[in-house]
Amino acid sequence: MVRVFLYNIPMSDSIPKPVQDLIQAFSSLPGIGPKTASRLTMYLLQSPESASEQLVDSIRQLKASTLLCQTCWHLTLQDPCALCADPYRDPSVVCVVEDPADLIAIEKTGRFKGLYHVLHGVLSPIDGIGPDALKIDALIERVKASLDKEPLIREVILATNPTLEGETTANYLLRLLKPLGAKVTRIARGLPSGADIEYADEVTLTSAMEGRHEF
Repeated sequence: MVRVFLYNIPMSDSIPKPVQDLIQAFSSLPGIGPKTASRLTMYLLQSPESASEQLVDSIRQLKASTLLCQTCWHLTLQDPCALCADPYRDPSVVCVVEDPADLIAIEKTGRFKGLYHVLHGVLSPIDGIGPDALKIDALIERVKASLDKEPLIREVILATNPTLEGETTANYLLRLLKPLGAKVTRIARGLPSGADIEYADEVTLTSAMEGRHEF
């Protein structure tokens, strides 16, 4: 079978429109450039029809069956999600993350036993993303509601990423949460395990020094 790679080739009438359309569709996904989009397109074109049908069916199921938990806004098949409905989780501690992928990463550690709140993004004025575009109001209402009924939310962990947008979002949430009486904490930052100090950037080293603890 002749393998044809379309990357580095400008779109033209020499490439069938369905092929061009799929390349452009893949390219619109985050993290996928023209080369990867072309490889994926050619793979599907040359693979058995069942592979394409399985992909299409999975996408349809994704859109048709996946919901957002109305408590924590994580991905789920039922509301509330399995985490919010788990009686063995500690509902007095809520960890705020940017997106579902961050929640999944924390869950993989097996160490955190509280609940979550997914913002679905971070504040980014340059991109036109303000508080109304995120699940910030839902977080504030969730904490307020806990003041009048058990279980009381005693601690909110801000686990946004240590980026400019993540820090801006964390500081904004701090200003909103502080007056409600809940303890607000920020995840620690510093040198990753196995890293060399000489290769660390200034922000990481500063965070490591400020977050030092008794040994």
